[in-house]
Amino acid sequence: MRSKWKLAVLTLAIAVLAVAVSGGGAATKPPLLAKYKFKGATFTVGSKEFTEERVLGEIAKQALKATGAKVKDQIGLGGTSVNRAALLSGKIDMYWEYTGTGYIVHLKHTKPIDNPAGLFAAVAKEDKANGVKWLPRAPFNDTYGIAVRKEAVAKLGGITKISQLKNTIRTLPKEATICVGNEFSTRDDGLPGLESRYGFKFPGDNVVKIDEGIIYKSVDDGKICNFGEVFTTDGRIGGLGLKVLKDDKNFFPVYNGALNVRLKVFNKYPKLAPMFKLISAKLTDNVMTSLNASVDIGGKFPDEVAKGFLKKYKFIK
Repeated sequence: MRSKWKLAVLTLAIAVLAVAVSGGGAATKPPLLAKYKFKGATFTVGSKEFTEERVLGEIAKQALKATGAKVKDQIGLGGTSVNRAALLSGKIDMYWEYTGTGYIVHLKHTKPIDNPAGLFAAVAKEDKANGVKWLPRAPFNDTYGIAVRKEAVAKLGGITKISQLKNTIRTLPKEATICVGNEFSTRDDGLPGLESRYGFKFPGDNVVKIDEGIIYKSVDDGKICNFGEVFTTDGRIGGLGLKVLKDDKNFFPVYNGALNVRLKVFNKYPKLAPMFKLISAKLTDNVMTSLNASVDIGGKFPDEVAKGFLKKYKFIK
């Protein structure tokens, strides 16, 4: 009887040990960023002003802090030109940029490359001469779009494609109103280029220039504009029931996000590339749209949304 009791105790001990080894190992597995050590390094992280950029900036900032680095916060610094100038001058060390913007705005090309991988390779190669290192691109494509509220589609002639705007402007000139940001109103990959490619022109008084952050609600209200410039990974498109018109002439380029780093900084810390390759790989269209929606619809702050993302994918504890 005693030997049976000892056997039972021994069996139980072995079982407990097995659970501890198998389950405990998973529980104590270090976060994915644990192997990257940037203690003693100081980085200044910038970003553009809109929600997506603020979230991406926070992701970079919090990821770097998790490696032991000191991070100076310049998130929300300004528009594209402000961040680019700050990067080139050394006022910031990095910010997230888009491949289409890099190719057309910064490198002054007029015809985009349709292939995402080819576009990234071309931008990364050419921009190196400017002292800019493009870290591996994310899969999400935050391209521009023209949106209309769904309930207005019927009264605007059943419009579903950008090419149909030409007919809308001609037959319903008073309804052909569009809200755009100041930057979009002047960029070659913005309104001027769009009008040129599609062969139409919005009447001057019909173009309403407002802050990009309030375009979505303005289109949904329909008081000052029926159409609006949008970013296709913005969560407010679905949240407000807006419809993005099909870009049937493929005017808008691919805009994959990628962290831009000053080349001098990257040469000192080359492990930034594999680290942010892991992070970028998780930023798909669905993930980025969800993160944006958490801020713009869910009311969360960009820093808590970024932290949630990094925790969800085991980058940090």
